Amino acid sequence: MTETDQSGDDPGVRVPETEPTAAADPALGDRLARRFPAASLALRNLSRQRLRAGLATLGIVIGVFAVVTLGMLGTALQTAALAELGGLGNQVIVSPADGGDGLGARELGGIRQAAAGRGTVVPLKSGGASVAGPDGQSFAQLYGTTQPAALFGVDGVPEYLRQGAVVGDELAEGLGARVGSTVEIEGNRYRVVAIIDSEGTFSPIRPGSAVVLPPGEFVADSYSQVVVQANSADDARAIADGVRERLNTREERVSVLSLTSVLSRITEFFALLNGFLLAVAGISLVVAGVSIFNVMLMTVSERRGEIGVLRAVGIHRNEVLRTLLVEATLLGVGGGALGSVLGAAVVVGIALHTRLPLSAVFVPTNGLVALGAFGFGVLIALVGGLYPAYRAAWEPPVESLRG
Repeated sequence: MTETDQSGDDPGVRVPETEPTAAADPALGDRLARRFPAASLALRNLSRQRLRAGLATLGIVIGVFAVVTLGMLGTALQTAALAELGGLGNQVIVSPADGGDGLGARELGGIRQAAAGRGTVVPLKSGGASVAGPDGQSFAQLYGTTQPAALFGVDGVPEYLRQGAVVGDELAEGLGARVGSTVEIEGNRYRVVAIIDSEGTFSPIRPGSAVVLPPGEFVADSYSQVVVQANSADDARAIADGVRERLNTREERVSVLSLTSVLSRITEFFALLNGFLLAVAGISLVVAGVSIFNVMLMTVSERRGEIGVLRAVGIHRNEVLRTLLVEATLLGVGGGALGSVLGAAVVVGIALHTRLPLSAVFVPTNGLVALGAFGFGVLIALVGGLYPAYRAAWEPPVESLRG
């Protein structure tokens, strides 16, 4: 039987068809190289100079890391501070003007009109006395109001105080008092109905060492001050302006303090602090850009002959320029990504091991900081490689071949 008979000519013999295998397909790297030739050549060039490329990338990593860390920390601190002090920014404190004896019904009525629909008015009487408890005695500041919950803004304090006393946690600890205990003030005995948690309070007074009683327990008929808990910072400004218009038109009868202005100053301070920190961190990125420039310049000088050969065989100068710029961009992308991830991880680690809340770290502004630092790192790398790439691409091939 001939060779032809053993193959396809013999109808009794079936030769299996040859199926394409994975090895017959082009490799993934080859397909990517054909699709993105500049990127493939750039990666190959960088792999031949790993140490130099690694050092240049390290500069970008350090710069982006500094920007992300300082920027995110500054934003987190500002967010946490504003969250802690945000209640104060919504408060307006009205006190008698210099020489005034107190706030009477007329002043209280004007304040209620100004705050109508914008906040809660809390009239306060105040004084000082010695307070005795089960385990000791101490001097305390006394406040008289029927609305302790509106004044302090914490849970566990009654909305309306008819009888008994509300004691600050620091004073209660010193006196050995707890809910249900009895304290004695100037011969009068009061049952403790609540303990104020001073850590979560937003109030112009010191709640930790205070005792709140019903206003009827005070001899004075007038109020020493009025605290208005506004619904928002804008409402607080409107209430303050309204109180001044109603009560201080002809003469200065009351003193109005809006803590919104204090909060605005704090916000301005943190904005300046963040700008300073980012400027300092940005310097390190500029230094990294100089490092990229130096690396690219040395790379171009060492590869003049290679670039000359490419130009001589017909490679256009735009291809050379594109390849060198891709090399610089890859350094920026790698360093920027690594620096952003490390910076964010450090800030999260600081939050986990300190009292900085994680909610203050995971805010949209910090995401923009990380993305901005990454983009700035890539831009610095691109700018650093622009001149060396331009110089190499526009140099005549004859000059490049001469070295």
